[in-house]
Amino acid sequence: MTAPQRHISAAGWPFDTVLIANRGEIALRILKTVEALDLKAVVIHHAVDSDAPAVRAASKAIEIKGATPVAAYLDGPQIIAAARAAGAGVIHPGYGFLSENAAFARAVADAGLTFIGPTPEVIELMGDKVRARAFVQKHGFPVAPSAIEDDDPMTFTERARAVGFPLLIKPSAGGGGKGMHIVRDASVLAEEIVRARSEGQRYFGDGRLYVERYIENPRHIEVQVLGDAHGNVVHLFERECSVQRRFQKIIEETPSPAMSASERARICETAAGIARAAGYRNAGTVEFIYGAGEFYFLEMNTRLQVEHPVTEMVTGIDLVREQLRVAANEPLGFTQADIATQGHAIECRIYAESPARGFAPTTGRALKIHDGRGPGLRLDIGVTEGQAITTAFDPMLAKLIVHGKDREEARQRALSALQQFVLLGCETNVSFLHRLVAHPAFREGDIHTGFLDAHPEIASEPVSAATLRRMLAIGALSVRPVRDAADDGPQPHNAMGGWRN
Repeated sequence: MTAPQRHISAAGWPFDTVLIANRGEIALRILKTVEALDLKAVVIHHAVDSDAPAVRAASKAIEIKGATPVAAYLDGPQIIAAARAAGAGVIHPGYGFLSENAAFARAVADAGLTFIGPTPEVIELMGDKVRARAFVQKHGFPVAPSAIEDDDPMTFTERARAVGFPLLIKPSAGGGGKGMHIVRDASVLAEEIVRARSEGQRYFGDGRLYVERYIENPRHIEVQVLGDAHGNVVHLFERECSVQRRFQKIIEETPSPAMSASERARICETAAGIARAAGYRNAGTVEFIYGAGEFYFLEMNTRLQVEHPVTEMVTGIDLVREQLRVAANEPLGFTQADIATQGHAIECRIYAESPARGFAPTTGRALKIHDGRGPGLRLDIGVTEGQAITTAFDPMLAKLIVHGKDREEARQRALSALQQFVLLGCETNVSFLHRLVAHPAFREGDIHTGFLDAHPEIASEPVSAATLRRMLAIGALSVRPVRDAADDGPQPHNAMGGWRN
């Protein structure tokens, strides 16, 4: 079942051009929906992305400049100027970069344009983890035991110790796992607070902290919400995002294999309730820590998520289309009762990185890309053959999304798709993802945020004993003393050369 959706005719849109203020796979994904709605799309790009798929596909592209490529995509005034020059009425920020920047959203509105996202005030409220947590707690929703530095900086360390160990220290303005530290021993608490504060200042320009009780090996569950400017809010069910490395997601799926129908209803309605309380508009995600049937509010992402395609696969709802409709001041075209899910979807994030070397980023040039084919398969990719892969941006190259009638069919389709996917010229995590999805614990749905620590064998390709012996022999013979010793045989054997009887 797919929710009924109200459509706007081409002449009915209050804008006819959308500026896409992002890059990579998300820029191309937004572009496809914009053009499917008979709207015009303009893609901005730094020179290093001049050959990217989104830029190639766009009917109009505008180059932006910056001291670094990232700086260009963070230059709000330059992006707004590009939108005005192109006659764009709205700016879609995608995810990352300026998507959760309240000052940018405010500047877009001040320029007479529409920012596709919630209001600046809601971005400020929910983007500040301390304020968001206090807001959620005030409205009666569950939060984990914690201590907030702002409440009384002089006693913060004492109050943090009183919460109990293990603790998780987080920057108030943080995101993407940056600046987060797990503390298991009271003796190192003070120094870890100093480190986290320094990292928060460096990454976000804000050194304020808070701590919360760290729940060992929980699940990370998030709920997609959607609201309009008329007070309507719905949820589009949950996503399981527990398989992570360095606090960043690798695989996402829906529905969660861990939740009962009653637990699902409870967590999804809690997320929708938080969004209603905040007066939320547009697409957003409420994230929770879940374990043993209990869940706690973690944070809210006031933007489209990387993993939104799995929700689209099971609901049949195009979230970017709904974002544009909300930006056009349209009411939601469906109620909560209209939304249902079919089957199971899994997303695998393909990164330019080496899992065997601690997930270190890798570089190269995409010499050959083969994406494979199959039922229920969707590939959102942000690179093309010949394009340089550098460390200038986040290492995510593509997202491989599969859908099946149930989790096992989706898992098998993911394995097949990963086996077919080839990107030559740069090391990726594709083989790692295949081992992960094939792992018995993943097959059984026995996953949590410590999954990779519990199964370190997934990170490295197993090497056969015969191959290992050959590698050791090659390594030994590459050392001069060993090679000399091998060549220094006794007489008369040396004089015999290659003669054999």
